Amino acid sequence: MVKYMDTFEPLTFPKSSIHIQHSLFIFSFNQFKPPYITSQNSIHIFNQFKPIKMAESNNNPAHDPDTENPINPALELAQFGAGCFWGVELAFQRVPGVVKTEVGYSQGDVLDPNYKLVCTGTTNHVEVVRVHFDPTACPYSNLLDLFWSRHDPTTVNRQAGDVGTQYRSGIYYYNETQARLAQESKEAKQLELKDKKIVTEILPAKRFYRAEEYHQQYLEKGGRNGAGQSAAKGCNDPIRCYG
Repeated sequence: MVKYMDTFEPLTFPKSSIHIQHSLFIFSFNQFKPPYITSQNSIHIFNQFKPIKMAESNNNPAHDPDTENPINPALELAQFGAGCFWGVELAFQRVPGVVKTEVGYSQGDVLDPNYKLVCTGTTNHVEVVRVHFDPTACPYSNLLDLFWSRHDPTTVNRQAGDVGTQYRSGIYYYNETQARLAQESKEAKQLELKDKKIVTEILPAKRFYRAEEYHQQYLEKGGRNGAGQSAAKGCNDPIRCYG
């Protein structure tokens, strides 16, 4: 196919230097079979070229790995997204062997996000809980069991009435052992759920942006109403999530 653009002024193209960039491909004029300019006022581009795929670059520091250390060298870190982080954090606070929890934002494309910005749905962040745990008292598999029991992993970008990409289901691992255990647990859960497809993503833990202080241990502190809920180890009280 030949396209004619007769309304253009005469153009001069430096040899071997002109590229047309579109989406993920670059096309070089040197790849067209001559003649590709047949008159002073017409450019004839033949549909005979090979696309050159652009190399993907990732220089966004928001995508860097989470390199922070746990509060004690004997501890490990884990990170989970399972809907609104208030209730998820309280559930992990109650697990024996969990020494510290903190809520924040991760897996997004924007540096230093805040709650208001994340809620716009434009940053691609997930509301996550980062857990500092003692693996001798709390195997990682215990955390995975709680993760799967705490939310519905089959709903895309949604948990109950909370809708948005920040509420997606995710396990974000810090080492290959965690990655393997996470995948194995996902496969076991899928067998349990049969035809209901799990949409949980399993990805390396990226930079963690700690959420505003009022979000930390929100339900234990009572939230907006001041009615605190127990974070005692082993507590089985129903978790009530409120604003």
